[in-house]
Amino acid sequence: MARTTLPAALRHHLAALRMLLALTVITGVGYPLLVTGIAQAGLSEQANGSLLTTHGTAVASRLIGQNFALPARHPGDPHEVPRPDPGWFQPRPSAGGYDPGNSGASNLGPTNPLLTATVRARRAALAAFDGVPPATVPADAVTGSGSGLDPAISPAYAYQQVRRVARARRLTPARVRRLVTHQLHGRDLGFLGQPYVNVVELNQALAEEARPGRAGLRRAPG
Repeated sequence: MARTTLPAALRHHLAALRMLLALTVITGVGYPLLVTGIAQAGLSEQANGSLLTTHGTAVASRLIGQNFALPARHPGDPHEVPRPDPGWFQPRPSAGGYDPGNSGASNLGPTNPLLTATVRARRAALAAFDGVPPATVPADAVTGSGSGLDPAISPAYAYQQVRRVARARRLTPARVRRLVTHQLHGRDLGFLGQPYVNVVELNQALAEEARPGRAGLRRAPG
């Protein structure tokens, strides 16, 4: 019996289809399962988002900053500006309001007069809020990060907030200062970046210090 030979064009299409199916299974199913399995086996905390929990409930991520604000006066009003809560350490300013869906910077250049005016206004407001001279306010306290979600602040900014937080929490400044010192992170690998404090972790430690065994961070809105 004569063997049927498929047309060359059809053979090429079938070969391409087999390759598509094989790569779909390998890269779309096999590889993700392999990477997920390795991550869960050795780096489960990081793979799951580096979450912080309070009483077993996830309330924040160590990798994403958030606002620590007073309750809204007019809930649902999109134009209401969040008021910082004096009882929490505050993060850097965020162009996106610490909304993960609106990550980004202000895109204002260093010579833009609007940026200069914004920084001056932030410095004056922060100096009054923390009760310090405007000239001592650190640069990171009045400038946002590139992502708008950075949870890290400088040690200088963290220590600047100690007296205000202690007063609001009715704790001694020395007690709050010890919390900051305990949360200090050095340079990565000893030479990369700058020393920093993760403000989300610091506030979690503050909540536990203020009311041991009962308090913790509140879940971020949204």
